[in-house]
Amino acid sequence: MEIKLPSYFKYTVILLGLFLLLHFLQTFSPVLIPICFAALFALLLLPMARGLERRLPRAISIVISLVVVILILGMLIWFLSSQVANFSSELTEINSKLSGLIAKFQSFLYERFGIKPTNKSEFLQKALGNVTQTGTAFLGSTISLTTGALTVLSLIPIYVFCMLYYRDHLRQFMFQFITRDRREPLMETVDNIQRVVQGYLSGLLIVICVVSVLNSVGLLIMGVEFAIFFGVMAAILTVIPYIGILIGALFPALFVFVNTGSAGQMLIVIGIFAFVQFLEGNFITPFVVGSKVSINPFAAIVALILGGEIWGAPGMILSIPIIAILKVIFDAYEPLQPFGFLLNDINQGPAENRLLKRLKSRRNQVKGPV
Repeated sequence: MEIKLPSYFKYTVILLGLFLLLHFLQTFSPVLIPICFAALFALLLLPMARGLERRLPRAISIVISLVVVILILGMLIWFLSSQVANFSSELTEINSKLSGLIAKFQSFLYERFGIKPTNKSEFLQKALGNVTQTGTAFLGSTISLTTGALTVLSLIPIYVFCMLYYRDHLRQFMFQFITRDRREPLMETVDNIQRVVQGYLSGLLIVICVVSVLNSVGLLIMGVEFAIFFGVMAAILTVIPYIGILIGALFPALFVFVNTGSAGQMLIVIGIFAFVQFLEGNFITPFVVGSKVSINPFAAIVALILGGEIWGAPGMILSIPIIAILKVIFDAYEPLQPFGFLLNDINQGPAENRLLKRLKSRRNQVKGPV
């Protein structure tokens, strides 16, 4: 006799499962975060490793791929850290210039409207006086956090090497859970998911590089100090839809205003970033990433907030790639396609439909002769 459980019991079990999943993610974050980063790097390095394996043994090919990526990331981190160090040395001068601007603004208010400076201005002066201390403390905490994370980061190359070296063994592991007649369609779907995710991640890196160049060139033409630093930082923040470009443009705009005292120069900087954002949103990202997989901005922002709540800064970095991977899986698995539709960007729907049709047609081709 079949026992039919009430619907509220099913929903209670689902909520309990989600709660346990979140508790598991937070409890084992020191283990899961390096594994997630390693999985992303493994997907990015897989095409390079496969290309080298045609002429070299697998182990040597993977090591060469890892060395290339580590050198590139090391140069990028060195450049950004040097820029941050140079920028922090300018905080004292920026603080004095900003105090001068506030004093001029107060005198303007007093001369035109008769508004005398109040204790609030003194509070602002004291707050501005702590900018240097706050910046130094922030840099110190960042350095200590980086030093503490070196042990965890050292595990990522090991995980990447193991994932790439034993990838065939992992496929065989997946075969243990399904019957023989379903293995080929499953592997076909996994291969498609793998290619789409690789294209999305590589496309996202290309977009960041292109936007970095455009931002930096625009700021260099204006003669802004630390132009490359501001350009790269704003490009990285474009991962956050809408909000990222605003945050990325805010810092250089304020920096230019404090240094020059010209609102026109500040507006030109904002205009440069707005123009680059227009190009990125309407041409660069749809051309490079939109053909792979697209996430609507609302889902991306929610993913960033959830990632930050669960895993902090690493969770925010991982949230966009993870939700992209989940969307590809949702689109490939028919019962979960409504969730894929929920995450989809309505402006990039046709590309997703082509992906689903391609996956279904390949499944039918596999099932046809059987």
